[in-house]
Amino acid sequence: MALGEFRIFQWKTKAERQKDQEEYAAWAFPYGQKQRENLEALLLAVLPKETIPSALVSYLTCKELYKKVLGKPDGDEEVVVRLAQAQMQYKQIIRKKDMSTYSALVLADAEIDELCEYPSADQIRERAQEIENKVNSKRKKQR
Repeated sequence: MALGEFRIFQWKTKAERQKDQEEYAAWAFPYGQKQRENLEALLLAVLPKETIPSALVSYLTCKELYKKVLGKPDGDEEVVVRLAQAQMQYKQIIRKKDMSTYSALVLADAEIDELCEYPSADQIRERAQEIENKVNSKRKKQR
């Protein structure tokens, strides 16, 4: 089920639900369990006060938003700004203070390969700060 799709009456067989879960897992973690474990470790390192389930919900929400934003490519800086704008609609799921961190995580995830080697927690924090600066700069220009 994609972000924002709510279906009140869903009649699916167990096999259909299982297939949907497998497809979502393949989308979320195309490199499998190793990718998930490495990402979870990085999430805990970058956001130590979060629990894995809570962090994964926020992360996967950002990943879906990123996928939607990429449908309209205008360059890296524009993608980051549009992602930040899209995240604001999900403040109940993604804490505002952590939005740039989740953006940095999603961007890092988009760059990994089958080795599943993520940047360090410090590198993610630096990238999150760069994103925050870009977003704030864009907001100031819009005023």
